[in-house]
Amino acid sequence: MAIIGGILLVIFIISSILLIIIVMMQDEQGEGLGGIFGGGSSAAFGSRSGNILTRTTSIIAAVFMLTSFGLTWVNRTPEKGDVLGTARSEVSKTTEEWWNKPVESTPAKPSAQSSKPAAGTTSTGSNN
Repeated sequence: MAIIGGILLVIFIISSILLIIIVMMQDEQGEGLGGIFGGGSSAAFGSRSGNILTRTTSIIAAVFMLTSFGLTWVNRTPEKGDVLGTARSEVSKTTEEWWNKPVESTPAKPSAQSSKPAAGTTSTGSNN
């Protein structure tokens, strides 16, 4: 399937570039949105005698759409079921949340010597 996907991807890219180029090469001829309501031709749905550019555009557009559907079919998820649940389980297997990590016990730092005097001595300096 990887070879088919690669071939479809190359055809998809080439057809998209060609479609852009051919659409930009076409002249307007008044058949745009204004031509729909104004009616530039006598036929009910416009003239169907397209030149080589319009025929080529329609063929390349069909190739573009078929390759896009083909790429979608080749790259589909093989399992049926919950896509979000599968994605969450894959993420939880690879990473661990910060709130689930065990707390590391750090050794207590010795506190600064207490400024309290020892029992039996006074801090006033005079003993009577």
